[in-house]
Amino acid sequence: MTKEKKSKLIVGEWNTKTIVAVAIGAALYGVLMVYGGIPIFSNTQLSAAMIVPVIVGGLFGTLPAVVSCAVGNVLADLIGGWGMWFDWSIGNGVMAFFVALLPLYGVRIKEGIFTVKQAVIYSVLCVVGNVVAFGLLTPVLSHFFYAADLNVTLLQALFASAGNSLVLIVVGIPLLLLLAKRYAAKTNLTEDMSEEY
Repeated sequence: MTKEKKSKLIVGEWNTKTIVAVAIGAALYGVLMVYGGIPIFSNTQLSAAMIVPVIVGGLFGTLPAVVSCAVGNVLADLIGGWGMWFDWSIGNGVMAFFVALLPLYGVRIKEGIFTVKQAVIYSVLCVVGNVVAFGLLTPVLSHFFYAADLNVTLLQALFASAGNSLVLIVVGIPLLLLLAKRYAAKTNLTEDMSEEY
């Protein structure tokens, strides 16, 4: 695969549908970050917001998922009245990048393609993405932007990484399988109908 093709897969196809999906994804991410979670540690939770990078990434590409999650975290800060935590917004964008790299290893949800091997790769990338985003990047940014205590931030990051990875894998894989199955059925229906005429 050429560099140009890889970058095109990461950027995704931007059109009106994509922009609407990103806006809805960001709003949904923001609301679910505030109201759709189960607290597990100080300022961290098992959050239903983790479905956003899975759906947006699976259907629209990597960059749309990144924008949805980064902007969505800013919205969550505003809705929750927590103040602006750009370190976590950047972290959420980085996490979404890894989660939504689906097209780079052959996942084509709109064509009904999501295999067991791809599910394993997806799981590994979810864990790696969370460790990079919240185990490394966010604590460092919190320390430099806000002079946060590195030990506390690392603990928050550890729980965030584990919680996010759990939701992304346990909920994300069945969701991607269902979406792929739905699109595969639509494709088969279209092919069957075209054969009749």
